[in-house]
Amino acid sequence: MCVTQSISLYCFCSDFRITGEVPPWLKLVTNRIYEESRLFPSAINHVLINEYLPDQGIMPHQDGPAYVPVVAILSLGSPVVMDFVPHPSFCGTATDISGNNGEDIISKPDNIKMSSGEYLSEYRPFSVALMPRSLLIFKDKAYSDFLHGIKDCEFQRFDEAVNVTNCLKSEAQLAHTISGLKIDGEAGDNVIHRTGTRVSLTCRVVTKVHKHLIKL
Repeated sequence: MCVTQSISLYCFCSDFRITGEVPPWLKLVTNRIYEESRLFPSAINHVLINEYLPDQGIMPHQDGPAYVPVVAILSLGSPVVMDFVPHPSFCGTATDISGNNGEDIISKPDNIKMSSGEYLSEYRPFSVALMPRSLLIFKDKAYSDFLHGIKDCEFQRFDEAVNVTNCLKSEAQLAHTISGLKIDGEAGDNVIHRTGTRVSLTCRVVTKVHKHLIKL
């Protein structure tokens, strides 16, 4: 199941026979992520490829419990801002979004509104601007204690993103070479204008293997 408003293009998993094997060209990508990051306990065996139109996003969610708690997201095409919001259980508005399968777990917008407007000191929302050809890897508390999502909008502010300085450097280097990239605004008022589609490759490790789920 793909829990996103985007278009799910492909889902590859080398251990689930109901999906396709990870093709050689994609293994080159995942092997490099695995070898150079040294953050995954074993080779990446699950890749979800999604396409996002300029005004499409994904609801705040957590990745399902069937995955190792580390995920790598490779972004291609238009830039976008990904928001991380503390799980409701850390904000005084506990909401059960648990699940017992390998699907991503989504949370309706109402479920992440904070009634008191207060957060625990170590659980404050933050955002990351995902530039073209960038790789985001998150794990530990960012994986288990936060929901991550992308707003459904064509214009997104990134002046408070944790990597805003790197984004401004990337804009100067990539503005003339990346289709669909347009960043407007002055310091303190930086806005990404999503003029083209974005393709994301979400790379994870599935620990529980279920072979031959479908008998022909």
